[in-house]
Amino acid sequence: MGYSENLWLFFILLFGIIIVPGMDMLFVLANSLTGGRSAGLAATGGIMLGGAVHSANGALGIGLLMHFVPVLFNPLLLAGAAYMAWIGFTLMRSSITVSGHGPTGSRSSWRAFRQGAVTCLINPKAYLFMFAVYPQFLKADYGPIWIQAVVMGLMTVATQFAVYGGLAVTASRSRELLKSNPKTTILVGRIAGLLLMAVSLFTIWEGWRPG
Repeated sequence: MGYSENLWLFFILLFGIIIVPGMDMLFVLANSLTGGRSAGLAATGGIMLGGAVHSANGALGIGLLMHFVPVLFNPLLLAGAAYMAWIGFTLMRSSITVSGHGPTGSRSSWRAFRQGAVTCLINPKAYLFMFAVYPQFLKADYGPIWIQAVVMGLMTVATQFAVYGGLAVTASRSRELLKSNPKTTILVGRIAGLLLMAVSLFTIWEGWRPG
């Protein structure tokens, strides 16, 4: 698999995870409804900052591990794949819906930005997810690890902006659509779960295949 295909696979997985309704999405929706477009976009900016920190955390941890303890890289890759498979299995079994309840932020754009960053940063699953995903896409064959990490980090914040920013602009319609179509929301979550399981199985196969 070449570098372009590697990035496309990362993007598909990333998009599938970000688009699943969760705490960040509810936070953007709530701020958009209570404070308007500016508050929703400010909340999105805060979440993007949190995503950048998560990306740096994942890249730094994996880069140091590959440099100082390369023998542990393959076991980490397999452990990360197993964790991803577990997340995917959980998503496929769950019934994710968006109700009329969610965190209500202040109408202050600065406060929405700050709260958005904190909302993203205090989610421990995001750290675990980054640590599980990055080993599967950061590969020495594709060049300097830090350049790959920067590209993946930019893809992360750009995808967050596209999804959450677009949701902020069309918050009312999107909110009503998700509330009135719970089956669609559940289907999106289960497709994302299936994608996670498929990628994790592919990764396990790659990790166990003789070099």
